[in-house]
Amino acid sequence: MNSIIVVPGHTTSPAEQIRLAPGQTLRFGREPAAGAPGGTSGAPGGTSGGGPAALYLPHAGVSRSAGLITATGTYWSLSNFSRSATYVVENPEGAGEHIKIAPGRLDAPVPFEFARIVLPAGSELLTLDVWAPRHDYADRDKAGEPGEHDGEPTVLPFPLDRTSRYFLVLTALCEPRLRGAPHAPLPTVEQVVERLKPSWPAANRATVQWNIDYLAVKLRLKPGPDTADPGPRLVGKKETLVSLALRFDLVREQDLAALPAAPTGTPR
Repeated sequence: MNSIIVVPGHTTSPAEQIRLAPGQTLRFGREPAAGAPGGTSGAPGGTSGGGPAALYLPHAGVSRSAGLITATGTYWSLSNFSRSATYVVENPEGAGEHIKIAPGRLDAPVPFEFARIVLPAGSELLTLDVWAPRHDYADRDKAGEPGEHDGEPTVLPFPLDRTSRYFLVLTALCEPRLRGAPHAPLPTVEQVVERLKPSWPAANRATVQWNIDYLAVKLRLKPGPDTADPGPRLVGKKETLVSLALRFDLVREQDLAALPAAPTGTPR
């Protein structure tokens, strides 16, 4: 049976893992109501053995009844009972990916397999980690509408060659944020050159910059050199490239394996 697992963070009251089966709910807050609809009875802060209905967060900045987590078969949803606080649900593995749950929002579906709920509480941020069931995906060989494979293939929105030098440059630009620092400053062109030198000895500022300019054209952020209208000047080219690449999963964590081994002492 699928279930989700809620793990109170170090900033909240200590408790063991809380498991919820599909259809069960977990209320959380400073004074959450016991016996929440869909939940099972049990002591506050209990373990997976009893299936708790409520999780107590003893902090003056948390609403008495702050929210509700609802488990389903393949995902979970979050209700925000606060009158003023917006909750943020982060994807710790998604390089800054997050959703915001506005005050009063009910049953907002959360698309992340691993998520972190961030609750503003006075001058602190309290966290709850939630592990969802592994997501289901269609068979790539069978996906699509009936008869789709009989016609012309679908044009790829972002055709990238993962074995190319330009993709290696894009991966190096995305590396700091893919390694768990979603707000990290992007590497300079010089830093990208030094990062790629072990596997690309001929790399220099001009070649790396050429690849960055080529990516901007290839990903349709600016017109190509053969067009009459050069378009407006692209400000923040690297930031725009990285934002697009991470938003649409053009570069993923597994792509970092193509980069040369980081020097000893380099943050990973």
